[in-house]
Amino acid sequence: MPNFAPVHDQMDLIRRDALEIVPEDELARKLERSRRTGEPLRIKQGFDPTRPDLHIGHAVSIRKLRTFQELGHDVIFVVGDYTARVGDPSGRSETRPRLTPEEIAGNAETYVQQVGRIVDTGKVRVEYNSSWLGPLDLAQLLELSATYTVARMLERDDFAKRYAEQRPISILEFMYPLMQAYDSVALRADVELGGTDQKFNLLVGRTVQERYGQEPQVCLIMPLMRGTDGEQKMSKSYDNYIGISEPASEQFGKTMSAPDSLLDEWTRLAGIVDEAELAQARALAGSDPYAAKRALARRIVATYHGADEATRAEAAFDRLFRDHATPEDIPEISVPMADERLKADGDTVQLAGLLVAAGLAASNSEAGRLLEQGAIHVDEARIDDRNARVRARLGSGVLLQRGKRHFVRAVFGA
Repeated sequence: MPNFAPVHDQMDLIRRDALEIVPEDELARKLERSRRTGEPLRIKQGFDPTRPDLHIGHAVSIRKLRTFQELGHDVIFVVGDYTARVGDPSGRSETRPRLTPEEIAGNAETYVQQVGRIVDTGKVRVEYNSSWLGPLDLAQLLELSATYTVARMLERDDFAKRYAEQRPISILEFMYPLMQAYDSVALRADVELGGTDQKFNLLVGRTVQERYGQEPQVCLIMPLMRGTDGEQKMSKSYDNYIGISEPASEQFGKTMSAPDSLLDEWTRLAGIVDEAELAQARALAGSDPYAAKRALARRIVATYHGADEATRAEAAFDRLFRDHATPEDIPEISVPMADERLKADGDTVQLAGLLVAAGLAASNSEAGRLLEQGAIHVDEARIDDRNARVRARLGSGVLLQRGKRHFVRAVFGA
């Protein structure tokens, strides 16, 4: 029989950094029963693979999963490969574009590996919700839809706002909270974690579990980190995130580019510090915010890549921004002169097409915008003409730079 810690000790660890436990007395009762019977609680959190990266904002609640794991409870990591087909409408002002099954499968491939940087995946149940949502027939879907009302669904802030403004809400979007709730039914979840934007969905889970004759789950609400823009929540959709699996130099550079107003929030939620370290970090931020941000960047990189990589990332950052030197490890890519995107003419090629071929822009229109914004350098000279051409000869190359941190050496081949 597992030897669970006293309930008050478990509650102290669970409460740390949590914003809300709904309801807290139910969690205490579940923990007491678990300790008495020796049966661990089932702790659930799900992530939809709408993009290939998990980010350090996700890690706030994933570390709470690790807390439950260390306390001896069963942690279930749900890959929402089926719910991703609908798309979580949380915070959305319009219907989400739907992903193809191929896009979802590709994004989901690395999720377990990324989570393994935070929790012991050998002790985590990884479940794909297509395994129970996929087989539901029409009668079962109708039974699920009957567990909740339209009036209750419209209490949700984003739905209520869109309804008031007469903007479309699809019935499919109404199904998303019910599908997430059915995950809890299928897993008989005792606790579900989520950010503040997930509170409505988690509470729906409580109602739906009761309709299916189950004891309702406890909802553990975790704070949302703001992203690198200092405004919106950190999100893959807003492209303001630091990915768990991003290269060390990217993690360091993005942290250093974040506004000082995020220092306390990020140190507390992403720095993985105890109370004494947090007090020291706050004192340093008060006297020298730049030094505090460097310390935070080192800590974030060390968390996901190790101390040695953190040291190297800091040195690379200094070479680029303090010493104004180009990085030592610039990737080199071969670009055939016959590539139609280059629109080769004599010994010149179109720069916009070259940026696309080199992977620094997704399209000619994006390349044009980057050029007009002054975000592109060629051989360290800024180019701001969207129609610019550069000299190109077989075997020669040019150094391309997008923004402050993205470098590619393009070598022209046959």
